[in-house]
Amino acid sequence: MKNIHIKISVLALAFLSSLVSCDNDYESETPSIASIAVTNSAFSTLEAAAIQGGVAVVLSNSNPNDPSGKYTVFAPTNDAFAKLGLVDAGSLGVLQNSFLTNTLLYHVSNGNLLANQISAGASSTSALGIDRRFIARGNDLYINGSKIIITNVNASNGIVHAIDKVMLGTGVNIVESALLLNDAKVFKTPELTFLVQAVITSGLAPVLADENNTFTIFAPTDAAFKAAGFNTVQDVANADPAVLQQVLLNHAIADGGTFTCEQTSTSATTAGGNTLTYSPFQNGVFTILGNGNTVPANMVIPDIQCSNGVVHIIDRVLLP
Repeated sequence: MKNIHIKISVLALAFLSSLVSCDNDYESETPSIASIAVTNSAFSTLEAAAIQGGVAVVLSNSNPNDPSGKYTVFAPTNDAFAKLGLVDAGSLGVLQNSFLTNTLLYHVSNGNLLANQISAGASSTSALGIDRRFIARGNDLYINGSKIIITNVNASNGIVHAIDKVMLGTGVNIVESALLLNDAKVFKTPELTFLVQAVITSGLAPVLADENNTFTIFAPTDAAFKAAGFNTVQDVANADPAVLQQVLLNHAIADGGTFTCEQTSTSATTAGGNTLTYSPFQNGVFTILGNGNTVPANMVIPDIQCSNGVVHIIDRVLLP
């Protein structure tokens, strides 16, 4: 862990120098968390998100919910937002505002949490009340599936740590999380309508909704189902439930729910008894190959934390 702290401290010094050079007004006073986003171009999308999500004013002031008056923010960089296709203020329009607000609050916690107080295996509670966990992979430290790339940027109302991936947490179980996407509660254009129908038709909804069952789920998009031969949602509804169940179980790993950074093996046994093969871990993701596939699936949106597992949205149906 010593190498982590040395590397991150150097990055933090460089980052702080860039903040000071942005505006001479900040040479004599410490900016607020919101001001850090405003004055540093690496956080311009976060700034736009904070304004659209209604949390910019909150992060400009002291924290009324903590005796210290401080917040800790794990701040996604522009590159982190770009991994979701969110590259500027205009592209944020694809998200529902309520989801955007909750996502931003998921990156916030009460009080100052300094780098030397963060250790692998520990957790931190977000402003939404959802815990996020810290994970070590080699010399890197992650919060959920997001790598912490800069630490201890001091603000007048707290501490900022920069991360390389937007964290997503639903606070509900796997089925309810899929329904949020299906019902346009996340993106204005639903993306998992075929999967939701498959879960219903297969009869697996009670299993995937049970808080006592914890899974890693690879969730195919609507386009993935269409590429697999299901042209419409009705085609899924008309499919043999037993066949759908076999296919869906090939997307579930009963391992308690793992983030991408926790995956160190090259394969996993599915809930249906088949094998998935993983590529090496690269830049926060890996590809997944089913026994019946010739082309592996890519991760579209990895590391969605649910109350009973972790969901990774993928671009291909994994065939047994």
